[in-house]
Amino acid sequence: MKLNAATLGRCLAVWVTVLVQACATGEAPTAPVVTPPPPPPPPTPAPFTVPAVAREFRGLWIATVSNIDWPSRSGLTVAQQQAEFSRILDAAEQAGLNAIVLQVRAAGDALFPSTLEPWSRSLTGTQGGDPGYDPLAYAIAQSRMRGLEVHAWFNPFRAANLSDTLRLASTHLAVRRPELTRRYCTQLWFDPGEGAVQDQAIAVVTDVLRRYQVDAVHLDDYFYPYPDSRCAGLDFPDSATFATYQRTGGLLSRADWRRDNVNRFVERLYRESHAVAPLARVGISPFGIWRPGTPAGIVGLDSYASIYADSRLWLQRGWVDYFAPQLYWSIASTGQSFGALLSWWGQQNTLRRHVWPGLAAYRVADGSSSAYAAAEIPAQVQLTRSQNAASGGATGSVLYNATVLVNDRGGLRSLLTSGVFATRALPPATEWLDNVAPPAPALAVNATGTTLRVTVTPASGEALAWYLIRWRTNGAWAQRLQPATALTADVPLTGTDGVVVNAIDKVGNASADVVWRP
Repeated sequence: MKLNAATLGRCLAVWVTVLVQACATGEAPTAPVVTPPPPPPPPTPAPFTVPAVAREFRGLWIATVSNIDWPSRSGLTVAQQQAEFSRILDAAEQAGLNAIVLQVRAAGDALFPSTLEPWSRSLTGTQGGDPGYDPLAYAIAQSRMRGLEVHAWFNPFRAANLSDTLRLASTHLAVRRPELTRRYCTQLWFDPGEGAVQDQAIAVVTDVLRRYQVDAVHLDDYFYPYPDSRCAGLDFPDSATFATYQRTGGLLSRADWRRDNVNRFVERLYRESHAVAPLARVGISPFGIWRPGTPAGIVGLDSYASIYADSRLWLQRGWVDYFAPQLYWSIASTGQSFGALLSWWGQQNTLRRHVWPGLAAYRVADGSSSAYAAAEIPAQVQLTRSQNAASGGATGSVLYNATVLVNDRGGLRSLLTSGVFATRALPPATEWLDNVAPPAPALAVNATGTTLRVTVTPASGEALAWYLIRWRTNGAWAQRLQPATALTADVPLTGTDGVVVNAIDKVGNASADVVWRP
């Protein structure tokens, strides 16, 4: 036994006492019993508290019309197109996003094999040209691998540019049913007042919902055409359609009739989409100003009167599961204040749908006099987080567009990666579609070399979308979202003192935590 100075001192004192006693009694001394001090108590283990599942929608629009985002140009090989798309997804994942909004019907065409409409010209350079693979299926498979939702983005009424009319495929609705189209300035439009136009758009959307496991369907802001300064004062040429409406007893004014055409389409889209896919969400991204003066001080385009979009009505009737008003203005703007509009839309959200404003990432370092600094976008994200979600406020955002993120223009992607999106999050659950949490899976964890192999055994019950796997290593939490078809995952062995798994259903409900401790 090794003795330190204190123990040795105690022992000597005991021996002195024993010797003195022995001299007094005349007896031989006996060795004293020295009791060593008790060992120190073991350190108290750090408490293992599982954090709540982080929630925030973080989307990215990927525009395919005119090759804005993808493919970078028409006519690329399959391998080149897929490589470009993978780079977009890698950038989205690196930036901490959790969803893409992919444009699959830009103008009466399709980014997927369809018996209803021709292939998009953006793929091969020729409308109707088969690209040799299914881009939507590829997008879904690749996005799932990275923990990204896929929202299919449609434009219901835009048909073509007038310069394209001689290059439209024979299967394009404008060629098959030219009486449904209207020429407006430089563009060709399907007339929203024609029942056959609405039937076609609904058929295309529901066809995608039947054939593909998309998480949502999505409309942008094109209903009736925006006013064009090149054709000042030009009205949309739907006089014949309106006259037919009046002959059948219609009493609405022309402006109200146009709004009613759009309203009926939006309501029908919501109803028929959920009839086909009850758990797929329906989202719309309207122009960010409903009407000038609402809220006070806001000026700009009157979307209610100019493009006949009564977007506030759609939100308040619950004809959307999420609402992404395009708030493409800065926080410092006065006539179009980002913060004022954000707050106003939250106040209109009386049914507490998801509000995820669109952010103008495309304005970052765009070379214009009104270019954003990259810090504007994180600041807008922070402002959305200050909203009271329980009172209808924002619970996420969507960035436009993908090219800015891929190129890290102005350092935006780097800023998001290290800043507001550094910690991963899941989209908020859509509880009005399904508010029942899925059953918890079983969990096994085994050491394999330098990793822990996590194996999930699904519980019987509803179909799942994902498994959320979280682990704590050296006191820091990390997570991975993987498709429900992937039942194993590897996490670090060294320093990991716990693993947690949650089953996630198709609307985002999470099961109870399943915890493993070594």
